[in-house]
Amino acid sequence: MVDAPLRLRRDAEALAANWRALARLSGSAACGAALKADGYGLGGDWVARTLAAAGCRDFFVATWPEAAALASLGLPDLAVLHGVRAEDMELALSGIATPVLNTARQAARWRSAGGGACHVMLDTGMNRLGLGEDDLAAGALDRLTIDTLMSHLASADEDSAQNSEQRGRFVAMSERVAARRLSLANSAGVALGPDYAFDLTRPGIALYGGVPRPELSGVIAQVAHPEAQVLQRRTVRAGDAVGYNATWIAPRDTEVAILNYGYADGYFRGFSGRGAALLDGATLPLLGRVSMDLIAVDVTGHDVVEGDWLAIDFDLPRAAVQSGMSQYELLTGLGSRFMRVG
Repeated sequence: MVDAPLRLRRDAEALAANWRALARLSGSAACGAALKADGYGLGGDWVARTLAAAGCRDFFVATWPEAAALASLGLPDLAVLHGVRAEDMELALSGIATPVLNTARQAARWRSAGGGACHVMLDTGMNRLGLGEDDLAAGALDRLTIDTLMSHLASADEDSAQNSEQRGRFVAMSERVAARRLSLANSAGVALGPDYAFDLTRPGIALYGGVPRPELSGVIAQVAHPEAQVLQRRTVRAGDAVGYNATWIAPRDTEVAILNYGYADGYFRGFSGRGAALLDGATLPLLGRVSMDLIAVDVTGHDVVEGDWLAIDFDLPRAAVQSGMSQYELLTGLGSRFMRVG
């Protein structure tokens, strides 16, 4: 690959440590990993290999093309959360992954094809994917070999009554279905405690440095570290403006570095006037608006020259507050122009 002026440094040790921390919090339950959206933007292959080496055995992607991209790794248990469409059946029957059936029609399709063991998603109140109580009553899951019966918490990142309501509904529905394992908790669900762990937890965002609940603060380490190269250093005189629409005007002569980084790389315009670069413990404030490919930061008093690399402040909880975007969007929005290293 041709060297790019933008790189994403990925910390494999932090990723593995986050999984181990979540595994400990999961108690006696197995701890899996959500790999969907190309490993939340960090590279599904890299994430899968790192976590498999750490001891993870259960992996989840959203679609069959995602599963196919990881097939050569031979992961112990790879599941496809969005089930099986008619278009997916040939690939699904090849055995590269196990479908998570979400509808009565998917269940019928899998059963009629003699597809073997499967996972099943129940809808316990999120009204997104999953079979409901009426489907169970109608025998939608009859004669299926179900490995893991799961549901998904809608509000685990909040202290919401919906959490216990969903848990209760999940327990009640699971009593009507024969399955080897039960799984309910996502990252935030792991932090809710052992009552939500069941047999298998399925963290996502917390693996990658996200902190969806305060209980995980100080437990989860940053994994993604964007770094951008300085394209130009310039002096902006007092009274002159930087960037589109002149939203920042220099109060005094200011040394400014122009970095190869912008909203095309997932550094959203919400960071304008709020984000920062980092240099040897110093914070270099972002000046003016984020544009498609460029940002400007204040380097007054710092030895920064053209060609240097600066780290971007990408601590996910802090970056979410700065940008107004969710921690999930910040990760999955990381663009394709990064050199991904680590």
